[in-house]
Amino acid sequence: MDRKFVITIARGYGSGGRTIGKMLSESLGIPFYDRELLRLASDDSGINEQLFAKADEKLKKSLLFRIAKKVYKGELIPPDSDEFVSNDNLFNYQAKIIKELAETESCVIVGRCADFILKDCPNVIKVFVHAPLEDCIKTLVDMTGKSEKEVEKEIILIDKHRAEYYKYYTGRDWDNAKNYDLCFDSSQLGFEKCVEIVKSYMDIRFRLG
Repeated sequence: MDRKFVITIARGYGSGGRTIGKMLSESLGIPFYDRELLRLASDDSGINEQLFAKADEKLKKSLLFRIAKKVYKGELIPPDSDEFVSNDNLFNYQAKIIKELAETESCVIVGRCADFILKDCPNVIKVFVHAPLEDCIKTLVDMTGKSEKEVEKEIILIDKHRAEYYKYYTGRDWDNAKNYDLCFDSSQLGFEKCVEIVKSYMDIRFRLG
């Protein structure tokens, strides 16, 4: 396939979405971006990478974050502004990097509202991966060795934060199928089948496009 494309993956915690993204990256021979975006945004902006990492934590705890919206419109706040290192501008720089990557290479991007940021790009495949709570619990218990109760609490909290983060910056509901091209229940399909379906979808869509 000659044309550049981007696969964005939003996922429920414990559903295996990140693993599916890595498998797609390896199968297609294209880069995979997750937390690497923080380093790239830091390099681009000159803002310390640790501030990008801390921004997510601040947003989790902010009451304003839960009731307000700051829908992303593509603007950057200039360095001479008091808001230059604000959480919103840190998001803006991540979005800038995501757009630049989409323009220059094919890649897989996990999370970071990438589906919304790239909503006007033609060659983007937007994927949402989920699984029933009991399956996510089992996956994470096996991975981490934590208790079922501990893992269940983590899943509920992390998915709640992901939904709030997405709503804040996009104005949309994170788990709404209308936002995505493909939605998978990974517990029904397994990771390999999810990868196969994405590749088949790309083949059909881009061959016909």
